[in-house]
Amino acid sequence: MSEAKSVFESMLGRFDADEADDMEATFQFDLDDADSYHLTIADGECEMGEGEHDDPTVTLSMDLDTLKAVMSGELDGMAAFMQGKIRADGDIMLATKLTQIFPI
Repeated sequence: MSEAKSVFESMLGRFDADEADDMEATFQFDLDDADSYHLTIADGECEMGEGEHDDPTVTLSMDLDTLKAVMSGELDGMAAFMQGKIRADGDIMLATKLTQIFPI
């Protein structure tokens, strides 16, 4: 299993359905140095998909180390965005909820 896939699988294990209440969204992750993945949230569940989604709600572009640092709590997502380590397209406000939906 790739390192990127293991990061996304750990995120699935931390999915907080209460935080994602009534949310219907697709987070596209375009990783500079790994395969792309997307997480689709609907009906209180989260599913992972490999590759690019046809119509993501928000697309986040970064390298794998940045993703790991944000999802482990070592790096604040907003700080990473302000430093240019994360690029976002689409519903940027949704991206700010990522660590609430997938708590550490």
